[in-house]
Amino acid sequence: MLCYLTTGKHMAIYVSVLVVLVLLAITAVTALIFGFGGAMAARSRFLPLSWFGKGYIAIVRGVPDIAFFLFFVLALDIGFEMLRHGIKCPDWTAPIWQGNDFVVCPEAKLPLGNAPQWVHETYAFFLAVLTFSIVFGAFAANVLYGAMRAVPRAQLETAEAYGMTHRQTFWRVLVPQMWVYALPGLSNLWMVLIKATPLLFLLGIEDIVYWARELGGSKTPRFTDYPHGDWRMWYFLALLVFYLAFTRVSEIALDRIMRRLTHGQATLAGEAQRKAAT
Repeated sequence: MLCYLTTGKHMAIYVSVLVVLVLLAITAVTALIFGFGGAMAARSRFLPLSWFGKGYIAIVRGVPDIAFFLFFVLALDIGFEMLRHGIKCPDWTAPIWQGNDFVVCPEAKLPLGNAPQWVHETYAFFLAVLTFSIVFGAFAANVLYGAMRAVPRAQLETAEAYGMTHRQTFWRVLVPQMWVYALPGLSNLWMVLIKATPLLFLLGIEDIVYWARELGGSKTPRFTDYPHGDWRMWYFLALLVFYLAFTRVSEIALDRIMRRLTHGQATLAGEAQRKAAT
């Protein structure tokens, strides 16, 4: 069994676990940046910018995730190639859209046709990260926008009464306090993001779901040194254990962050800490 679990293809499923973890780490940061930008835009006093921020939140939240995942990957790929086509092939005279076909000059293709396989995989991973960030950034923007509105208005007015500018009040009073209100929603969003990682399989990336199905399927002596029947149930059971363990570790870490943020705060969590201490 040890020899079977350390074959070349099994090493691929272990690498795919690392791919999922890297995706989560990068997406968590970039989605938070998208979300913070969307929340700032939504509460902007400049009306067109406010409409843009609220529209971004509403449109992405109102459409099924799978539709946006499939749309953004295709749209981003076409957009990048059109941009490169305009820069690298200014003398191109043929139309880009030829019926249902999208045709650009060979120099504008992403990645290039002669690029090594790791470049193709990295590019697909980049599109997946950007897509995840845009989609989950909208949910994060909604959470942060609500958290900004939850900060007591009296504290903002007090800061302004002490002579702080609107920008100083935002960065020194509003932003530090909003995380207490945002963390519960962001924690739930993190759990949803973990459960959404199997969508990488639909985006053409060989993730752990792909390899679980591939390795667990029936194998005959003709195609493998370790023939076996349909073991997919056991592979997907291993995925179940992996995701449950990962979410449990996440819950513990998020609880500790929440306790640290709410310490001494005038919130329900802070009040519970004070009562426990006494």
